[in-house]
Amino acid sequence: MHSLQFTAESSSNGMVERDFTLGEVPGVLWSPASGAERAPLVLMGHGGGNHKKHQAMAGRAQLLVTGCGFHVAVIDAPGHGDRPRTAHDEQEIAVMQRAMAAGEPVGPVVVRYNAHLAERAVPEWQATLDALQELPEIGTDGPVGYWGLNMGTAIGVPLTAAEPRITAAVFGLHWPDVLAEKAKQITIPIEFDMQWDDEHIPREAGLALFDAFASAEKTLHVNAGRHKQLPRFEAESGVRFFARHLRRVVTSPA
Repeated sequence: MHSLQFTAESSSNGMVERDFTLGEVPGVLWSPASGAERAPLVLMGHGGGNHKKHQAMAGRAQLLVTGCGFHVAVIDAPGHGDRPRTAHDEQEIAVMQRAMAAGEPVGPVVVRYNAHLAERAVPEWQATLDALQELPEIGTDGPVGYWGLNMGTAIGVPLTAAEPRITAAVFGLHWPDVLAEKAKQITIPIEFDMQWDDEHIPREAGLALFDAFASAEKTLHVNAGRHKQLPRFEAESGVRFFARHLRRVVTSPA
């Protein structure tokens, strides 16, 4: 059992950024520079080919931390960011790149590879959550959310299905293959994003994954545009979603 080790700390714009390691897993925890002693925690999963401090992660964290007073944690997925790739990682990435170069569908490769990454990442996330909840500013009794699109959904759906501490989640932009059966086990409030003109994920596939969730409260957000054209305002919608379900109020700047 590894303990959480903080390795660096900085502060700007009302937010404290702390790098940490848990065994061989590197992560980052963003927290309010000042505020309540205890606050909810949102776990965020980054997209494929990205890393824990990608601008999308940092931007969403800024909104959640300064707007809601939440803590936000991200870890590098296996083979991403500061983590070395295995031979299997290299092989699957090469297959994806060849398919994209040839104009062939990448879905089957992405689904297979992401399922492999999820098997490795889910227990890492659970160990990270265990360690984070030992921090006095988070604790074991506070609400926990999960926010992840693309590969973040591929990892987040099985994590949420297995983890009762997660009480609200934002998912989207992924195929139903593999994930649909896990989605059927999820009953917490869900917000789901998809792109109507996604060149990789057919509309019927995105709708099938949304439909699979057993949640009594689930909201589908569909926008025109291709896979990487999810509007920036969906980040603000995600923040409002977590503010509602993690029982905190988003405060507007004075």
